[in-house]
Amino acid sequence: IQIPDEAFESVFAFFDKYEWTLDTRPIERADGRQINPDVLGHIFEKYINQKEMGAYYTKEDITGYITQNTIIPWLFRKVGSDNNAAFAPDGFVWELLRENADRYIYKEVAHGTKLSLPESIAAGINDVSKREKWKEKADDELGLPTEIWRETAARRQRHSDVRQKMASGSISKIEDLITYNLNISRFAQDVILEDESSDLIRAFWDGIRSIKVLDPACGSGAFLFAALNVLHDLYEACLERIEEFVEAASETKNIRDQNFSYFEKVLERIMPHPNRSYFIYKEIILYNLYGVDIMDEAVEICKLRLFLKLASKLEIGQKIEALPDIDFNIRAGNSLIGYTSLADMESAIEAEEGKLKLDDRAAEIKATVKKLAKSFNVFRRKQMELDGKIESKYKKELRGNLQEVVNMLDRFLAQDYNIKIGAGEDLTTNKSFQDWREQVQKPFHWWAEFYDIINKGEIDKGGFDVIIGNPPYLEASRVKYSPKGFKTKGTIHGYIVEQSDRILSREGGMSMILPMTLTSTKRMKLVQEVIETDRSAWYSNFSERPAKLFDGVDFRFSIFISAPSFQKEIFATGYKKWNSKAREALMPTLSYIAVPEFTRKTFYVPKFQSPLEAKIFDKVISQKLSVGEIWGIGPNAIYYRRLGVRYWFVFTNFQPKFFCDGIPGISSTQEKVFIKKEYDPVIVVALLSSNIFWWWYTLRGNCWDLTKTDIQSFQTSGSIFDDDNLRVLGQNYLADIEAKSSLLTGTYKGTGTTKTQSFAIQKSKPIINKIDAVLARHYGFTAEELDFIKSYDIKFRMGTSEANED
Repeated sequence: IQIPDEAFESVFAFFDKYEWTLDTRPIERADGRQINPDVLGHIFEKYINQKEMGAYYTKEDITGYITQNTIIPWLFRKVGSDNNAAFAPDGFVWELLRENADRYIYKEVAHGTKLSLPESIAAGINDVSKREKWKEKADDELGLPTEIWRETAARRQRHSDVRQKMASGSISKIEDLITYNLNISRFAQDVILEDESSDLIRAFWDGIRSIKVLDPACGSGAFLFAALNVLHDLYEACLERIEEFVEAASETKNIRDQNFSYFEKVLERIMPHPNRSYFIYKEIILYNLYGVDIMDEAVEICKLRLFLKLASKLEIGQKIEALPDIDFNIRAGNSLIGYTSLADMESAIEAEEGKLKLDDRAAEIKATVKKLAKSFNVFRRKQMELDGKIESKYKKELRGNLQEVVNMLDRFLAQDYNIKIGAGEDLTTNKSFQDWREQVQKPFHWWAEFYDIINKGEIDKGGFDVIIGNPPYLEASRVKYSPKGFKTKGTIHGYIVEQSDRILSREGGMSMILPMTLTSTKRMKLVQEVIETDRSAWYSNFSERPAKLFDGVDFRFSIFISAPSFQKEIFATGYKKWNSKAREALMPTLSYIAVPEFTRKTFYVPKFQSPLEAKIFDKVISQKLSVGEIWGIGPNAIYYRRLGVRYWFVFTNFQPKFFCDGIPGISSTQEKVFIKKEYDPVIVVALLSSNIFWWWYTLRGNCWDLTKTDIQSFQTSGSIFDDDNLRVLGQNYLADIEAKSSLLTGTYKGTGTTKTQSFAIQKSKPIINKIDAVLARHYGFTAEELDFIKSYDIKFRMGTSEANED
């Protein structure tokens, strides 16, 4: 059902008049009429988004991509560890992939690949001199929306390469499906549906039921909602195979199979519920999904969304059973303040009471928490497997017992934060304690709140199996509390990644969406190290222009996926730009490139979009002279603008014109640096205005502002300063951009009317191409590499076709 935006205004006004709380009592319908709960969920999503409750609303293509690429790899690692034959490189699982390659390549990637390229385009495949038309928009039957022929050719090549790898058996582990961006959900369901072994079916069923998925900053529950959908399809596939097996075994009298009675009991558990989908969703909500958020309101909305999804599976007139109570699954609290392990708690007790009393006190708390965890399990099982009814006094008792434990742990934690508490002092009368508790917005003790998950074994590291989300993008200085014990610095989202790593199981997977500073700034190097420790990682990078990942949010984003691996491979995508017409193909066409190991010594993750770039990168960084060595005391200077970098840099050897209310001056975004006397500033300008430098900056920079470090780190050869051709081209370029410049007028509050010299750099692209051709000889680029550099980002930089319409 499509609801126009204007229709929401009266609905929002209605919501604003009341306080909303969650009521899990059965819904009574007197007249048999029913409102589609999915519509209500849609309304609430818009309401939450408008009220800015939590993080930005995350679209389904992102939540789906993140959840399926963490949940399914964990499941395959879990099942594969005990079923070596099926998961061996020549086993049934990968045979399915080899024999059905086309089925698992997204249709967007395969678009038009069965048709031949026009002769004028095909001629350029092996001859770079015949690629003139490659910058034009591709025909619709061969190209995706807004795609130019160069992009179409690259996508077709990738399709061919991936298909060949699948057919040859080179793809033989589940993480490869992330790397080659294959339809991992379809593959997982097919493996379950095509499998003939009852042992493997049972292993998948047990694995799915046991998985624990967490969003540590869940907000209104977008990622948990996506996980619910991914898990539902896996549950459904398993139950279909279980039913088929029971039916076949009954007909052939083959009921001696050890899994027959087990599967019968599984099917019996569905019977008391309204239908199978209802059973699946209820099972997932109770046993698989967990969330924490600092906002009470967001937690309530998250629970409501899950309940609405569950209620939507009821048919009109069906008797509605009590909705599940997930107050102990979806919790309010500060994910960053609290004890994550028994060791943390023991250290706090020891600091307060000394070693002699440590064992007794710690053992007492541990026993209490362990007993409480068993009660939580009974609480969930009673709702699913017994009569489904929970007496209010039982839940009240559980809440009370949990609060007692939390109060004890809060007492120890407060003293870690230098809050003075007397021995045996009543915490309710200690104002300093109460003020601290309010300031940190309710500590959350992972070790106690999710004891059974965090403490899976006395030896093996416990924890959640999958952690996903979209944490708040906040500087740590903007919150009232100061988390302790973190090695990452400066950002709340960085802290959440580190905290998530602490509560993640050894075989667990993690994926989140963060600002693109993750892959391009020095202080986020520590966060990268957390992500990559004993793990493989995948980084995808997204622009905010022409279109955005989140409507109305001018952020550049990176999504990371992290999975345990002995090989510890790192992959990255290029810097993805798109417009609204191409949004549907955005995630299916992600293309990862292996990041060379030596680059991980740097603070940035190179944003490679082509395998060719690793070779170009190596040639650039192997040059002996850095631009930083060119800068220094000298008679000459160059000028550049440091902010608002979008598609072009403006470097000059003269001060660009600037007037404020008619008075000459210097723009606040203008930078001036001096060049050592032995280096010609005209050649320096030519070098930094090249496509090569634009590629370098995009690869390593934050793609917003141009820093001195970005420039100084660029490597070149001293031989360029002896090249007269480059000097002449530099002079021609400077003359050309000035001749084609104009004065741009702007009026600003507090500043007045300004006139700034504006340069249409794209009009000088032919000269820049000639500069690159000369530089290519000094860098040792091949014809293919030079063609790549000259055409890098050309669609958006030159405004080709419909690329920049947003």
